[in-house]
Amino acid sequence: MPQITVNEAIGQALAEEMRRDPRVLMFGEGVATKRKDLVDEFGKLRVRNTPLAEGIIAGTAAGAAATGLRPVVDLLFAPFLCFAMDEIVNSAGKLRYISGGQFAFPMVVIAMTGCGWTVGAQHNHNLEAWFVHSPGLKVVMPSNAADFKGLLKSAIRDDNPVLFFVDMALGYVPGEVSEDEQLVPLGKAAVAREGTDVTIISYAKMVNTCLQAAEQLAAQGVSAEVIDLRSLKPLDEEAILRSARKTGRVLVVHEASRMCGVGAEISAIITEHAFDALKAPVLRLTGPDTPAPSSYMLEQAFIPQPDAIIASVSKLMGKIALRPIQPEVQPEALTLTT
Repeated sequence: MPQITVNEAIGQALAEEMRRDPRVLMFGEGVATKRKDLVDEFGKLRVRNTPLAEGIIAGTAAGAAATGLRPVVDLLFAPFLCFAMDEIVNSAGKLRYISGGQFAFPMVVIAMTGCGWTVGAQHNHNLEAWFVHSPGLKVVMPSNAADFKGLLKSAIRDDNPVLFFVDMALGYVPGEVSEDEQLVPLGKAAVAREGTDVTIISYAKMVNTCLQAAEQLAAQGVSAEVIDLRSLKPLDEEAILRSARKTGRVLVVHEASRMCGVGAEISAIITEHAFDALKAPVLRLTGPDTPAPSSYMLEQAFIPQPDAIIASVSKLMGKIALRPIQPEVQPEALTLTT
C-alpha cells in the first residue's frame, strides 16, 4: 500500500466525498488557500475561504446542513471553537432532537489540537471532553493516516454533527493507506497491539507513544495490549471492557488534563462493568491541569512520555519501576522566570 501523510489522507477523503456527493462542500479559515487542488476541481462555490468568524462559520454550516447540504468546516485551532459553542452545541447538537427527527445536521467541524507545533496556549488546548459531554455531537480523534481518511469519510456521511480533531503533530506523519475505499465506522476502537498482561488505552498521537512504551515493556517481559479508541463518541465500550477483562490491568493515557477527562469516563465504565476482573485499580496518565506551554522542550514535559507510561505499568504490575519515574509536571514548573 502507498504511504501518504495525514494531511494528504484528509485531502483525499475530502476530494473523494466531494466527487461522490455534490451536496458536500467545504468552507472555513483559509481552506481555499490551503486546498487549492479542491478549488481547481470543484470550483469556488464548493470550496470557500471565510472571514475569521468562527460563530458565523459554524452557524452557516448548521443552516446549510438543515437545508440538505453536507458541509465540512475548518476552524483551524481547537481553542477557536470557544467562539462557536452556541452554534455547535446549542444548535447543531440539539436541533435534530428538538425537531423530532424532521431535520438532519450532517456537518463536520475540523480543528487542530495537541502539542508539537509550539503554537502556545491560545492555539493549543485539548477540548475533546467538552464535546463528548455535549448531547447530539460525535467526536473523532484518529492516530494514523488510514484512520484519518476512513473516519473523515464516515463523518461526512453521518447525519449528525461530528467534531473531527486533528492532532497537529501528526499532520506530516506518513502511513500506509489503501487505494481502495476503506470506511472506518464511528464508534469502533482498534487493537493497535495485542497483549495479555496490561491494557493501555489511548487516542490521537498518544497511541504512538503507548506503542513505543509497549515495545520497551515487551523487552522487559511485560505484554501490553494497546487500544486505539479512534472515536470518543460514540465510545466502543465493548472493546474497552473486553480488553480490561482479558488483562485485568488498565492504564488510560491522554494528553488532555485529568479532571473530568475522557480517561475518567473510561475508568468509571471499567469499574462499573468489569470490577471483578481487575487485578489493580485503573490508572490514568494525563497532561497537567495547566495551559499548554509554547516552548518545544516544555511541551515534551507537558505530555505523557514512554518512560512515564512504563513507570505507570510497573505500578500496575506491582513491581519496582522498570524505568525512572517521570515526575509529575506542576504548573509552576512550566512558568519561565527571568
